[in-house]
Amino acid sequence: MPLLSLETSKQPAISPKLVRFGIYQVDVRTSELWKQGRKIKLQGQPCRILAILLERRGEVITREELRKRLWSDDTFVDFDHSLNTAIMRLREALSDSSDNPRFIETLPRHGYRFIAPIEELDGSEPEKTAEARSGAIPESSPHVPEVGPAMRFSAGQTTPHLSPRLIASRLALVIGSLLTILVIGIIGARLRLVRSGSEANSQPNQIKSLVVLPFDNLSGDKDQQYFTDGMTDELIAHLAKIRSLRVISRSTAMAYKGTNKPLSQIARDLNVDAVVEGTVLRSGDQVRITSELVQVATDRHLWAETYESKLEDVLGLQSRVASAIVNEIRVNLTPEEQQRLASTRTVTGESYENYLKGRYYWNKRSEEGLTKAIEYFQLAIEKDPNNALAYAALADCYSIIGSAIVGTVPSQDVAPKAKAAAMKALQLDDTLAEAQTSLATVRFNYDWDWAGAASGFQRSIELNPSYATAYQRYSLYLMAMGRTNESLAQMTRARELDPLSISMNFSLGWRLYMARKNDQAIEQLQNTLEMDPNFALPRMVLGQAYEEKNAYPQALSELQKAVGISHDSPQMLGALGHAYGASGNRSEAEKVLVKLMEQSKRQYVSPFYVAIVYVGLAENDKAVDWLENAYGDRSNAIVFAKVDPQLDPLRSNPRFQALLHRLALQN
Repeated sequence: MPLLSLETSKQPAISPKLVRFGIYQVDVRTSELWKQGRKIKLQGQPCRILAILLERRGEVITREELRKRLWSDDTFVDFDHSLNTAIMRLREALSDSSDNPRFIETLPRHGYRFIAPIEELDGSEPEKTAEARSGAIPESSPHVPEVGPAMRFSAGQTTPHLSPRLIASRLALVIGSLLTILVIGIIGARLRLVRSGSEANSQPNQIKSLVVLPFDNLSGDKDQQYFTDGMTDELIAHLAKIRSLRVISRSTAMAYKGTNKPLSQIARDLNVDAVVEGTVLRSGDQVRITSELVQVATDRHLWAETYESKLEDVLGLQSRVASAIVNEIRVNLTPEEQQRLASTRTVTGESYENYLKGRYYWNKRSEEGLTKAIEYFQLAIEKDPNNALAYAALADCYSIIGSAIVGTVPSQDVAPKAKAAAMKALQLDDTLAEAQTSLATVRFNYDWDWAGAASGFQRSIELNPSYATAYQRYSLYLMAMGRTNESLAQMTRARELDPLSISMNFSLGWRLYMARKNDQAIEQLQNTLEMDPNFALPRMVLGQAYEEKNAYPQALSELQKAVGISHDSPQMLGALGHAYGASGNRSEAEKVLVKLMEQSKRQYVSPFYVAIVYVGLAENDKAVDWLENAYGDRSNAIVFAKVDPQLDPLRSNPRFQALLHRLALQN
């Protein structure tokens, strides 16, 4: 089924050409959105989603229905992220909010509904503002306005209802505008000549930052989308190794998949100097990549080339593309960077395919996604035991699935597997920043080897200065050590590299909460939830930040939502139980304790989450008992005991202080 335009393939319920709601109008014929007579850019999936919502206004359109209508057959497209991003852009265009919607209501984990009244218009074009009707030139527009309908005439016709004086005044306005633009153009040309003359004797505009946009899949098989996305990821990884070049990270780049936004606008959004775009064509074991480099400031196509290779040599192909781009933008490379960029690895075709599929599921960051990713990475290793990337990715999966973020697998079960996989990856290739980060994560989460973790994260950043994940996890280490300002600085850097990543935006909000900057944390977490209202972690931390401000109604509301979204995860239940206890609702806190104990009979529940409920109930001795159990389990959540606001009531407890000493978190 082809993608829908604003005129959907089904017979729409809206028959007129124009629809109005609030101060907005939609031209159904041209897929245009207008606000008070001014056109708003809205293209791609957001536009198609708006069409479907208007078509069945007042009805709930499920996420599954949207997937079938707009993402049909894209087996490996990250649908959840794409839909959340499209809804976020649509809300931005309509100045709408997920918490207090005027137009688009979200039904968590279910779908969306258009809730505003609609007026069906009979006009042939959207109504204009008085300014637009008068033909005045808006200050923001560099163009002369189109002559209005009343001034259009053919030879031999006259314009009715216009006096000669009015015609003369309008012609004078147009001629005056043209003369103004002509003068400005002459001045601009002279300035450019002067500037070009001075630049001829100086260094030309240097490209110091770029984004690799998602490559287009030309294979004719939508099941191969994961492969095309993988090609984009690999090129980003190659270019990110260069210290003097800032490269936007994968998840932010992927947010522009399927959009028709001008390259200049994307560059402004991301504050980059250049854009790389291209296509991937795969046929059997043959791969062809066509790539193009555009310098945005000059709108110059600096370079374009086509490369072909066998699937087994696809990593070498990526290296050749990256080298060509680097040569074109004349980046100064260190000898180490030259060696890393020139080195190539080979993997079997089957191994690489399974690795790319694993990365697709890894990017979902859910327990189900991580479990599926582990299966694919293990299969990749079976097909090629020398696939270092697969070992590094496998280590990451084991680290995360046993961490506090997921917390349903005992650390002791997965930590040895994570460490072994990371060590094997480094044995195969010690220049892999991903492997360095994976091993440093194991040392931080489970070994509690603080010095080893710090050096590993720092080495990873040296190897790949644009690897946002390395900065993100180094920030975690710094926060655990109580170095909050340094942690925030590293996290800010990570977010600059990956500004549209939900994970990065949440992580910044969590660190602000840990640093006790609650107002900033609340603002950041609310912004994150605009990106995805069904993301449980920012809901939870938002509730905790409200709790720190003693705003218990708001805190409990957010925490209850988090519990519902996460299907009673132990982490969310622990946070809710703490808030119940701290707010004086002892009976509800005790109910949470009972639920956690029942859960522990069916799955692993970190003792840390039981401990924080007892802290909320002011039963400090029991809380420390459970924290000591968490220490014995090597539960990852306890590494933040030095800074966690929820544990503040225990700071004067001698047993708690002794625990911090055992963790080497206290002098």
